[in-house]
Amino acid sequence: MDETDSALIRALRKNARASLSDLAASIGVTRATARVRLDRLIAGGEIAGFTVLTRSDIRPDAVRGLMMLEIAGRGAEKVMKRLTAMPAVIVVHSTNGTWDLIAEIGTKTLEDFDQALFAIRRMEGVTRSETSLLLSSRR
Repeated sequence: MDETDSALIRALRKNARASLSDLAASIGVTRATARVRLDRLIAGGEIAGFTVLTRSDIRPDAVRGLMMLEIAGRGAEKVMKRLTAMPAVIVVHSTNGTWDLIAEIGTKTLEDFDQALFAIRRMEGVTRSETSLLLSSRR
């Protein structure tokens, strides 16, 4: 994969529905070159698929963070159900290693974020946690 392929992928990440002509113009190649490159990236498995983002996928939360959780015994499934029911919890991941679960949290204010953390820490089965604010994200 060279710089042209990388530029094509960046352009597709911005707008996967862009026409071949628009993609070619944005990366400075001919339409035919863009088509050949795109077909090769798909055939080679570098591009595994295309997706759609809906309005609900793009959260306007001003404050976001990751909360790593240690769960007592075999209570992870119960805690996971309670977490996914909370509006502030975007997604919950099960994991291995030190932490049993990782919850991504998003709120409009730091005060709301603090309240969500407090509620999670009080849940039965949560024995320890560590939280990191997300400062910036890139795709």
